[in-house]
Amino acid sequence: MNRLWSPWRLAYVTGSNSAVGCIFCTAIDAVEQSPLVLHRGAACYVILNLYPYNNGHLMVVPNRHFATLEAARRDELDELMGLTRVAEMALREAYRPDGINVGINLGRAAGAGVLDHLHVHLVPRWSGDTNFMTAIGEVRVLPEDLAQTAGRLRPAFERLLGA
Repeated sequence: MNRLWSPWRLAYVTGSNSAVGCIFCTAIDAVEQSPLVLHRGAACYVILNLYPYNNGHLMVVPNRHFATLEAARRDELDELMGLTRVAEMALREAYRPDGINVGINLGRAAGAGVLDHLHVHLVPRWSGDTNFMTAIGEVRVLPEDLAQTAGRLRPAFERLLGA
């Protein structure tokens, strides 16, 4: 029998990584030091997902803590969608995916892992990425670590945003 080891996921799957407070508010405090942050705007920032579905899985997150689109201010919505657009462009440039899932999960029943801080997921997809490992073994195989993902995407964000 073959085994795939990913011990870094244990805290996630057991729930023992639950930090006090909001993970996105905590991330914003350390956003300048975090190697997962790809860009910080005036109202939102872009961060890699620590537990990605695929390489390149990132999120656009408002700086302010709120749960719904209804609660967003106009400037937050404008930057949220603008950075989502740039993230799509950066993912296409860096990974050349066959498609990209873009989504917002509002509420636990919709699949939200973080209930009270709105965020947009962008997940690059390839025609063959749902294989037997995911479908049968309930295992994801990610061929690139997060530092490599950040190194691949950060230059695209800098170029696209003129930073």
